[in-house]
Amino acid sequence: MTNHSSLSIYSASYALLVLSLTLAACGKRDDGQTVGQKLDTAVSKTEQAAADAKVRAASSMARAGESIKEVTQQAEASGKKTAQSVSEVVDDMAVTARVSAEFARDVELSALKIDVSTKNGRVTLKGPAPTNAAKDKASAIAKAIKGVMEVDNQLVVKAG
Repeated sequence: MTNHSSLSIYSASYALLVLSLTLAACGKRDDGQTVGQKLDTAVSKTEQAAADAKVRAASSMARAGESIKEVTQQAEASGKKTAQSVSEVVDDMAVTARVSAEFARDVELSALKIDVSTKNGRVTLKGPAPTNAAKDKASAIAKAIKGVMEVDNQLVVKAG
């Protein structure tokens, strides 16, 4: 047994020598930390990296949320503007139809081919008029229609 135990001591010493030489060859020095301390340091660094990543992710999410909010507001504003434009066009078409309908009811103006157009509540009348009185009457009828802001009477009185 003595030979066996001497052999074990020599083997252990040899393994320790090889390990020491290997560490020396790698240029690594013992920094005085135990394995547990090294593990604690590694865990701490990992936790710090995770915390940093969480902060960056939260910041990115906040920026993304602000971007989504901004785009949503722009889309709402654009939608409102489009709806307003469509509403104005529909209102203008309704004004044109009401003015034309009133001209059709008038005996003197119904036979005339008066072109009525409306933009933003401004009615433009074009075409022939038999007399100045008929031209003035067309203006008066158009001005009386709800939604008409102004009348541009470009009717031409035929000389005759």
